[in-house]
Amino acid sequence: MTADAKERTAPDRLAAAEGFIWLTARVLEQRRFEHLFRAGSPDAVATALDAYRSADGGYAYALDPDVRGPVSQPLCAHAALTTLDEIGRCSGAAADGIVDQLATITLPDGGIPAVDPAGRDYPHPPFMPIDEDPPGALLTTALVAGVLHKNSSTHPWLAPATEFCWQRIDALTESHPYEVHAAVAFLDHVPDRERAAAAAARLGRMVRAQGIVVLDPQRPEDSHLVPGYAPGEWHFVPDYARDPGSLAREWFSEAEITAGLDALAQDQCEDGGWPIRWRQWAPGTALESRPRVTIDALRKLQAYGR
Repeated sequence: MTADAKERTAPDRLAAAEGFIWLTARVLEQRRFEHLFRAGSPDAVATALDAYRSADGGYAYALDPDVRGPVSQPLCAHAALTTLDEIGRCSGAAADGIVDQLATITLPDGGIPAVDPAGRDYPHPPFMPIDEDPPGALLTTALVAGVLHKNSSTHPWLAPATEFCWQRIDALTESHPYEVHAAVAFLDHVPDRERAAAAAARLGRMVRAQGIVVLDPQRPEDSHLVPGYAPGEWHFVPDYARDPGSLAREWFSEAEITAGLDALAQDQCEDGGWPIRWRQWAPGTALESRPRVTIDALRKLQAYGR
C-alpha cells in the first residue's frame, strides 16, 4: 500500500474500489457492486447469479472461488443465499430450492458437510480435503442456518440444522476463526435471543483466550495463527464484529473496534482492491476472490459509518 492509498478519504476509497471492480471482477461482483453502492438493479444481480446454478437446484461453478467444478457445494449454496439476501429475495421458492438440494446431503444429525465428496474429481484446495464419509460441519451448517433465520425461513430443514448448531456451539472449547465467524452468523439471527447472547458471550471469551483475533493491528504477530493457516492469515476485529448490531460487537472495546476499522481501511491496495489472506492455491482463485473481499470490506466500513 502506498502513502496515497493510506490517506484516501471515504469517497476516494469507494471510487478506487469501483475502478478495481470494473477492471477485475466477474459479472456477478460487478452487478453486486452496482446494486449495493450505485442503486443498480436487483434483477441484474439475480440474472448473474443464475449462471452458477446446478441442474439439481444447488450452486457450483466456482461461485465460491475456492470450490471448483459443476457439483453443488454447501459453500456455494451459502454464497447464493447471501447474494439473494443482498437483493431482498432470500425467501420463498428461490431460497427453498437451494435448501432442498442441501437436504439431499444433510447428515442424520442435521448437519451438512464442509465439502460434498461428489466433488472429489474436480480441483479443490489443500485446506478443503475430501472426506469420503464426511461428518456434519458447524462452519457450513451455521452459515446457511444463519442467513435463513435472518430471512424468517420456514423450510423444514432449518429446525434440525438449528439444533445441530446449538449442540456444536455449546460443546466448543476451542475453535478457529472461520468456524467462529459461522457461529456468529448463526447466533446473530437465531430466534432464541437470550440463549444466543449467552452463547456469544462465552464464544467471545474463548476467542480472546485463544488469541485468535488481532487486537493490535500494529502487532498481528501477537495473536495466535492457527496451525494450517497461511502465513499472515490473521483475523481482525471487524472480521468477527461485521456490523455494530452483531453480538460479537460486545467482545471488543471502542478502541479495539476503531483500531480494527482503521486497519481495514488502510489495507486497501494501490489498485483499489483489498487483498486476500488465505492460501492462494491456484491463480484463478485469487483473481476471483479479491473483488468479493473488496465488496465485503466496503460493507463492513459502511456498516460502521466509515
